[in-house]
Amino acid sequence: MVTKLPFPETCSLALMDAVVAERANGPNANYFNGISAEWRSRIETYIAEHGNPESVPRWPAIHVNRTRFHTLYNTPQEHHSQYPILKGLRDRKFQFCPSCGEEGSPSTIDHYLPKEIYPHFSVTPVNLTPMCDACQTAKGEGTLDENGRRIFLHPYFDEFLTSQVVRLTIGRPFNAPEDFALGPVEDLDPNLAALVRRHIRGLHMEERYGAFFRDEYMRLLHLSQEARDLGLDIAEDIPRFLRLHRKKAVNLWPHIFYTAVIADDELMEHLRNGDLPENL
Repeated sequence: MVTKLPFPETCSLALMDAVVAERANGPNANYFNGISAEWRSRIETYIAEHGNPESVPRWPAIHVNRTRFHTLYNTPQEHHSQYPILKGLRDRKFQFCPSCGEEGSPSTIDHYLPKEIYPHFSVTPVNLTPMCDACQTAKGEGTLDENGRRIFLHPYFDEFLTSQVVRLTIGRPFNAPEDFALGPVEDLDPNLAALVRRHIRGLHMEERYGAFFRDEYMRLLHLSQEARDLGLDIAEDIPRFLRLHRKKAVNLWPHIFYTAVIADDELMEHLRNGDLPENL
């Protein structure tokens, strides 16, 4: 699930000013000088509205020239101001995707507001976050649902992401759960809970979580049997697994999994004393 990220070190407004200044003597000087005041105003609006597509308006007048903005992102030169920012984002060594919580280094940069729809935010630092390929494919150019509500959580602006926001519910039977469900944690504000649900659906997280869940659950059954064979109590090990993953991120897939296991008293009792599958 989404993890709260620290804001980029580079000021988005300062970068815009630098981009305009670097083009002062080039073929696009008149264009960028002519739009600089409104471009700055729109970045200010983005920041003030926390990037929310419900309240950040589009800029139709510049779409005919959107290639000029895309070029800033797609082919930056080493001497351009945006180059080190983009390189720094690509070089960040995350152990998981900040947008979904799946382990593995994200390999792409996501435009929270898509650059095809909002080309003027193509190199705006607060609009750029690392993302895994699966999330990038699922998110596409999505911004609002059919009711005009934003679909996706924002890793820079959604402060509540410092806490766990996704809850896993494990189905029955215990030795071979037939289903599971991902949803918001119970104590979230209703509006935030609805946003979390949209984010889960928008990134196809339940479908993607399925393979991980089945593998991790079978591993847990194996560990439970091993603990019994050694005369140990698996209930003492699971909190250690949880703490280990919490050090990485509270919305990481394994942390969500072990939080659900510990919260399920019936499951914990089964792991300790119930009949486990014979073929473990």
